[in-house]
Amino acid sequence: MSLRALSPTDGRYADKLTQLRSIFSEYGLIRYRVLVEVRWLQFLADEPSIPDVSPLSTPLKDVLNRLTDEFSADDAERVKKIEATTNHDVKAVEYFIRDKIGSGTDAGNLAEFIHFACTSEDINNLAYALMLRSGRDDILQPHMKELIVMARNFAREHIALPMISRTHGQTASPTTVGKEFANVVARMERALRQFSDVEIRGKFNGAVGNFNAHLAAYPDVDWPGISQRFVNSLGLDANTMTTQIEPHDWTAEYCHALARYNTVILDWCRDIWSYISLGYFKQKVAAGEVGSSTMPHKVNPIDFENAEGNIGLANALLLHFASKLPLSRWQRDLTDSTVQRNFGVALGYTSIALQSAKKGLGKLQVNPKRIATDIDESWEVLGEAIQTVMRRYGIAEPYEKLKTLTRGQVVTEKMLRDFIHTLDIPANERDRLLEMTPANYCGLAVTLTKQYCGTP
Repeated sequence: MSLRALSPTDGRYADKLTQLRSIFSEYGLIRYRVLVEVRWLQFLADEPSIPDVSPLSTPLKDVLNRLTDEFSADDAERVKKIEATTNHDVKAVEYFIRDKIGSGTDAGNLAEFIHFACTSEDINNLAYALMLRSGRDDILQPHMKELIVMARNFAREHIALPMISRTHGQTASPTTVGKEFANVVARMERALRQFSDVEIRGKFNGAVGNFNAHLAAYPDVDWPGISQRFVNSLGLDANTMTTQIEPHDWTAEYCHALARYNTVILDWCRDIWSYISLGYFKQKVAAGEVGSSTMPHKVNPIDFENAEGNIGLANALLLHFASKLPLSRWQRDLTDSTVQRNFGVALGYTSIALQSAKKGLGKLQVNPKRIATDIDESWEVLGEAIQTVMRRYGIAEPYEKLKTLTRGQVVTEKMLRDFIHTLDIPANERDRLLEMTPANYCGLAVTLTKQYCGTP
């Protein structure tokens, strides 16, 4: 960790983002650019309709494969030194690969087919697509899935623990701790599924998207077909209808989907924070950890607060990406370039938030005594049940009668039982109401949780 790092992602939280940094750093961008250029060169060498590309000898194949498989920090530094002369980052990659291939007799004219018919955006858009795919599949999704598993297990463990609900911050019909967590699991799974399903696209069609240079060199070749096969070979979906740039619509979808997932986690973190404040949940104490510089008794919900703060930063960037990147003047402008360089920052803050949420959930413990105290003192919640049964049996003004009885009053068990005895309803229904308590008035909370999360 550098104490002089400008961003917390490279300073305070550096140890949490090692894998992400290898993908989205300047090194990562250069590495992916080299990968795209090399794969295009290999693709052309294997393409029967382009007979003028020198076949790849075994030594050359080894050189190119090592170039992508063993790309190092020293290699990236070499590219940056070349860029200092060219003042063009993608051209520097081309010259770097030329140097690696060399000018031996087995190279033939291969060097002239590096970056063949490409514009810089052909390389860059595929590099960023591969980066965002890896960031999603290799970094974020494992955290997301683990958090879902942890939340589902928590729901199962506390599937039948009654808990007072709160609507508008006020006492409301009871639920269970398990059902509250099951609700979040359902939201997280749906948001994750939508994020995972975003189609990651790439374009590879030249300076303004029309294969102009390609056709000039080889007028009889099916360039749209070659382009599609090449993009598909990288594991991406081809977009052949573009200007100079891939229009970034899929990137906006990606960012919106990730921001929506983050919002689910943000909402959940705030609820957990509030339940901790009420005393419903406690947190495991870590040896040596300090909650306050002056109040030694405190165990603050710092993990959920950390997740909330970092999600705010992530979503601010993600929503900016989504609204800005699909906008470009005419065939292209460069305003997207500097914005895209911050993808790793947004995913970094998201990763930090997810790690904090997992840590917080791992320390979370229920406080059954505190939860039971609240629910046992909330007899007013049975007013809903009583007036609904009254409606069934045609008793006039049931809501109004229960409103007069309960609103603004300290409602006791005796008060409700006395009222139930006055009702002109079948005896078995009266007995059923008399057996109700706030703790057993949880509807289908347990059943619904079992259906979605399984049994303990």
